[in-house]
Amino acid sequence: MIYKKRFCCILLAILLVILVAIIIFQPRWLQRLLYPIHHEEIIFPCADKFGVDPYLVTAVIRVESKFFPKALSPMGARGLMQIMPETGQWVAEEMSLADFTPDRLYEPEINILIGVWYLASLQQEFAELKMVLAAYNSGGGNVKRWLATQESIGRAPKIADFPFPETRSYVAKVLNNYHRYREIYQKNTN
Repeated sequence: MIYKKRFCCILLAILLVILVAIIIFQPRWLQRLLYPIHHEEIIFPCADKFGVDPYLVTAVIRVESKFFPKALSPMGARGLMQIMPETGQWVAEEMSLADFTPDRLYEPEINILIGVWYLASLQQEFAELKMVLAAYNSGGGNVKRWLATQESIGRAPKIADFPFPETRSYVAKVLNNYHRYREIYQKNTN
């Protein structure tokens, strides 16, 4: 009986050491398990078409919907990239997408196409990635007004000073995920 207890303790200790080693060294398979890329066959071509980093798109999707295509926010944003129906309609008109309805935002192909186009348009409008993400979350008008206010009082705009706590948190989360995706997946391409 005493040998059985010792064996169990030794086995448990070995498993604990292995678990700690996995957590500390984070092998690539674990990193990819924690930071997956779903819908890669849609994300990468759309990102390439509109000049947006596919890992940024993936980070936005992970933060917005955790890759759940039928996600619906309390505010009414839909799908993987959490597009508001009004934004979806506007982008669809700009892109001349036929047969667009807000329910199509639940289709990964349409949602990602519209979301990436919108990110690309925000990148053209705002020079800094933090402001692009703030605009994606809170609206371009809010960011422009805030930037104008910061300029009028002679302050350099810092996302930490943005008036919406949710947006500040959102930007930090997306940037963290973005950097993790680049670390994990670009190691093989360099």
